[in-house]
Amino acid sequence: MLKSYLSLAFLSLLLIGRLASAQETAPKKFVYKKVNDVDLSLNVYQPPEWSADKKLPAIVFFFGGGWTGGKIEQFESQSKHLASRGMVAICADYRVKSRHGVKPDACVQDAKSAIRWVRQNAAKLGIDPQRIVGAGGSAGGHLAACTALCPGLDLTEENQDISSKPNVLVLYNPVLNFNVANLTDRIGGDEQLAKAISPTQHLAANSQPTLLMYGKDDKLLAQGEEYEQAAKKLVCRCELMTVEGVGHGFFNRPPHLQATTARVDAFLVSLGYLPPATSTESKPAGDK
Repeated sequence: MLKSYLSLAFLSLLLIGRLASAQETAPKKFVYKKVNDVDLSLNVYQPPEWSADKKLPAIVFFFGGGWTGGKIEQFESQSKHLASRGMVAICADYRVKSRHGVKPDACVQDAKSAIRWVRQNAAKLGIDPQRIVGAGGSAGGHLAACTALCPGLDLTEENQDISSKPNVLVLYNPVLNFNVANLTDRIGGDEQLAKAISPTQHLAANSQPTLLMYGKDDKLLAQGEEYEQAAKKLVCRCELMTVEGVGHGFFNRPPHLQATTARVDAFLVSLGYLPPATSTESKPAGDK
């Protein structure tokens, strides 16, 4: 396992150049939703040779922050890298408790609106509406997973004929089961809502291919392992990357920023969402 991660870390050093040299052009901004006087926006990073007719794969990142805070720029480095590799990478804003006084279910609703808007505006964004990745870290990973797996919480005034479900999930130490005491406290102990926004409880045989990444010292790792086991029983593709000696949020800083970016890159290559790495880059090691 250590050898595997060291191999992945070595590859990550090769990606530092990509992360540093990825496009520096400012992202394009779009408002995907207006709630009262609040505009919720998307930062869209386009590949250097982008054109609207290419129908590229896209990835939508949701920032972490315990459904209370956080910044839309959290996944800027990953977005720039993936844009340099040929994807349209998008960072989504959403309402949070500290700024908007909302609970996690409103955050989920916003995330579903964001995915739906991206799919509805695929032609404008130059993306393939059937190749959209939902991604995020911690609470943001929870939101991405909810868009894929949890029914309901869609705004009734939105076009329900346009799916709010991504086709793939890339999740950095996400919350996947809300039905635990320290989380239900955030929704007033509402057990019915806790189940509604617990992605693991809604896994099915046709659930999206998923990549999970956790530090081994993260108390949320047990939720990732539970999800992986449930997915495998359903014969759904689920890969779990674990890293020794680190806890929650490990992916935000070097060398784990580069190592997790390399792992995401390899996962998306395996799905045909990215082209194979160049000859100067070796493939990442296994997922454990």
